[in-house]
Amino acid sequence: MAAVKTANIPGEKFITAATSNTTAAAVANLAAAVNTISTGNTATTAVAAATATKESLLGTMTHQVSFNPNDNTQICAIGNGIFKLFRYSEGTLKPMFFQKFEAKNFLCHCWTADERIVIGTEDSRILVCEATGELKFDFAFFNQMPLRPCFALVSFNKGFVAAGGGGSLVIFERSGGSSGGDLAPDSNATPHSLSSQQNNSESAAGKEGFKRVREYNVQDESLKILNMAVSPNEDAVVCTLDNNQIYTVALGTADLKGDESKLEIFSQPFHHGQITGMDTCIRKPLIVTCSGDKSVRVWNYMDSTSELVKYFAEDAFSVAIHPSGLYILVGFSDKLRLMNLLIDDIRPFREFTIRGCRECRFSNGGQYFAAVHGNTIQIYSTWRFENVGNLKGHNGKVRSIHWSPDDSKIVTAGMDGAIYDWILKDMGNSGSTGNSGGANTAGAGGGGGGTGSVKREGESILKSCSYTCAVASPDGKSIYAVGSDKTLKEIVDSQIVKELDSDHVLSQVVISHSGRMMFVGTRKQQTYERTSAGTIRSMKFPLNNELAEFQEHQCHSSAITKLRVSYDDTHLFSASDDGCVYVFKIADREGRGLKKERDVMFADEILVTKSDLEEKNQTMNELKTRVEELKMENEYQLRLKDMNFNEKIKEVTEKFMQEIEALKITSSVLRTDKEKEEVRHEEEMVEERERHSRELLDLETSHNGKLMTEYDKFQELQTKTAELQLQWERQMRDMQVAKEKALAELTSHFEAKLKDKQAEIEKLQEEMKQQFKEFEETTHETEEDADSEILELKHRYERRLKEEREIGLRLKGENGIMRKKFNTLQAEIDAHKAEIAKMYAEEKKLHSIIKSLEKDIAGLKKEIQERDETIQDKEKRIYDLKKKNQELEKFKFVLDYKIKELKRQIEPREQDIQGMTQQIKEMDVELEHYHKANSDLELAIADLKLKLKAAEKQVTKERCRVKGCCTTIRKFKVDLNECVQFIQEPKIMKSQVKKLYQKYCKEVVKDEEALDLDIQQEYARHREYLEKSVNSLRQKVSKDQGVHRSENVQIMQENAVLIKEINQLRRDLRSVRSKEKAAELALRHIASFAGGDSTKDETISLPEL
Repeated sequence: MAAVKTANIPGEKFITAATSNTTAAAVANLAAAVNTISTGNTATTAVAAATATKESLLGTMTHQVSFNPNDNTQICAIGNGIFKLFRYSEGTLKPMFFQKFEAKNFLCHCWTADERIVIGTEDSRILVCEATGELKFDFAFFNQMPLRPCFALVSFNKGFVAAGGGGSLVIFERSGGSSGGDLAPDSNATPHSLSSQQNNSESAAGKEGFKRVREYNVQDESLKILNMAVSPNEDAVVCTLDNNQIYTVALGTADLKGDESKLEIFSQPFHHGQITGMDTCIRKPLIVTCSGDKSVRVWNYMDSTSELVKYFAEDAFSVAIHPSGLYILVGFSDKLRLMNLLIDDIRPFREFTIRGCRECRFSNGGQYFAAVHGNTIQIYSTWRFENVGNLKGHNGKVRSIHWSPDDSKIVTAGMDGAIYDWILKDMGNSGSTGNSGGANTAGAGGGGGGTGSVKREGESILKSCSYTCAVASPDGKSIYAVGSDKTLKEIVDSQIVKELDSDHVLSQVVISHSGRMMFVGTRKQQTYERTSAGTIRSMKFPLNNELAEFQEHQCHSSAITKLRVSYDDTHLFSASDDGCVYVFKIADREGRGLKKERDVMFADEILVTKSDLEEKNQTMNELKTRVEELKMENEYQLRLKDMNFNEKIKEVTEKFMQEIEALKITSSVLRTDKEKEEVRHEEEMVEERERHSRELLDLETSHNGKLMTEYDKFQELQTKTAELQLQWERQMRDMQVAKEKALAELTSHFEAKLKDKQAEIEKLQEEMKQQFKEFEETTHETEEDADSEILELKHRYERRLKEEREIGLRLKGENGIMRKKFNTLQAEIDAHKAEIAKMYAEEKKLHSIIKSLEKDIAGLKKEIQERDETIQDKEKRIYDLKKKNQELEKFKFVLDYKIKELKRQIEPREQDIQGMTQQIKEMDVELEHYHKANSDLELAIADLKLKLKAAEKQVTKERCRVKGCCTTIRKFKVDLNECVQFIQEPKIMKSQVKKLYQKYCKEVVKDEEALDLDIQQEYARHREYLEKSVNSLRQKVSKDQGVHRSENVQIMQENAVLIKEINQLRRDLRSVRSKEKAAELALRHIASFAGGDSTKDETISLPEL
């Protein structure tokens, strides 16, 4: 995006700007010693006009300016105590004057479709003004306490949308109370009286022309809506909040309920605090970020969506994601936590006692991770959670950790100006804690038995520079670092071999995995504000010379905090203190993407806990069971409905057959009646024709008389018109004579006056010539006398030289006076000439007046003719209205009779409705009784089920005991067979029998002692009783269910019939009432017509009864 044109306008900064809809004009509001409004033409980039709104006193500032969308010469400006309208005319902005009203802190405004101004205030009021500045009315934006300021307004065709504090958004639409959607207040309302109507704002809004249609809220009431915009087709509103979130709401949604009144997030939620950490993984297209808003977010950069969002109670300072994309490491203010990325949650499963970890990174293989603890870097095993090494050597805060591609080295950089290169090959060997490297070895102390020594391979210390980031090249030979000294350093073998100067501080550096590109993030200091802007510079790698070529991309409004490159080198990610994450596609100068060595196949696996999976499986089984139950229930309901509908079809068929027979009989009766009526109508028609012929003759005679009368009136009016014409002609002749006489008198008067003035001019000129001659002669004589006297009396008049000089000065003064007199006379001559020219102009003016009077005469003649035609039309109109009045009086009598008849029909219907209502209440009481009986039966069934389960358990226990006895018998048989084999040897036989006795008979004796015969008998009796009880209760329950089912079906059918009758009665009642209202309305129209002006043309549509 490039700037097409630039205009320089004096001022500190822009507060707001607006452009017109129709022409290339723009208006801007600047903050300076005086709040200034400037307007200009975008085609010429020149300031056309500027004006001051108000002195910038404490708390006084202009907030918004805008053009009238239908008139680009009118501008509105609002602010703290400021509401002004300007008109652009002749190169200047002229203020428009109107009646002032109470000054408030006006925060926003918008123009409606009918050229009105809607203004939102800090005290939760909304004002509506005309385009002239006149206040029409005001009402509340938010009625509840505490009051919420109105920060944003936007209009659409049906009304406007207001939003502000507390995350509230209210849609107002024009109410249909006033004609054409006009917002007209009460006739007695004034700007002062309107302020007293604030307590009744809702009713006033509806009455005056606006109604509150819907209200939406954000879940967090501490948020504020700052800006809004309506889509071009006006079906949705998009709004931005002070926490950098974008929400949307549909304008056309009607009848919202419950949670639907909440604003919906647009796209996905964003960070609303500075981003403190960012990382990307290998196996999935994910990046993870943490922010000062106490949230950790996982983003999918392939489809630009937010995968997971989790808020925590503590601030998150750093974050790293495992190369597999299944785990993340987050550094909080109290601990370092290792977490699982589940399908819908981020769940911690291991904690480490590292407070305020500002930097952490997983190794490229994922088997280790490094975390900063103060000025020490601790290395842990990802799978064993053991501290396998501690890197000590920094004296300040460590700001950067970088693993080499093969995880054999770590490069660290700190605020102390030190960069260390660590070798990790010997890490993890237990017991190797010796100091083998002298000063270049850091011992891995504390943390368990899995620690070992880590060798420091190289170091570079520069105290004057605080490093913020350091990375190693893909081959591990070079280190590139950036810091506070505005240089990019290349370090090889602990020596700085190259430094590239920059005009801004470099904050981050990253190298692509292919080793072909380098990206650097900057913190650019703004000149006009004490803020910094973040830019990204892409450089070709490796660096060739001292002045490396780069391309700069302006993206962030604050310093860049993190830079990462995807594993396949196709995307670049940047994060900043402004809370934004940018994703760039990496391409060459021709726009082609970098060539991939191989296609990266991203993994689809996700982590799911066993408990979640079991819970979901259980939910699925429950839902399946519920579906089966619903299927059975629906099938039963369908069968029941089929039965009901079949019965209804039979009833309706029989009913219609009876009605058809009745209609056939009625048709035959009506046919005979029709024939009789036709004969009667023919006789009546003959009588009516004779009567109409008689009435026609009477009307012709009466109309002939009226025509004669009207003709006489016309003759009289014609004579009067002729007399008026003669009188008018006499007046015109008199006026013509008077005009000519006055013109002649004026001409003679001014000619005489002109001659006098010319004579005076000639006389004055002669006097002036005579005086000039006398002056010259006097001067000449005086000079001659002076010369002679000077020559003769030089020695005598030397003492009087001073006096003579004074006399000379006096004479010069007199000469000046004479010249002034001459100039005065010349001016009088010029004035007389101007007066003569004025006389000629007055003469022309009189001629134009004469012509206009002649035109007026012709117009008056035409008006007389038009009035004659109007008189004839009015007389015809009077006759038609009198005739219509007679017809309406006849119809009034008919309507009175029908109204009385309808009232008589309504009374019995109302009595029937009351009876039906009482019957419904009784049936409701009976239904409640049945429901209570059903609940008691269900409790009894549940109790019996519990008893049945207990009996089943006892049976199972007995079966197990019997099974054990059978097993013992089988074993005894086997042992007895073995014993029988020694029947020929008595001693062995005796010992075997003893063994059998000790093995089986002692247990039998113990069992027999343990058993109680009475208890067994009692248990058997109790079991038999329970079985009989269960069987009888099952039969009873099945019988009761059948009875209740039949009773419920019968009650439902009766209820359906009663509801149908009630609905029919209600429809009849509504139709009767509507007819009654229509009849009363017609009577009021008739009464108003009879008492009104007879010259009005009114058409009344009477209802059909």
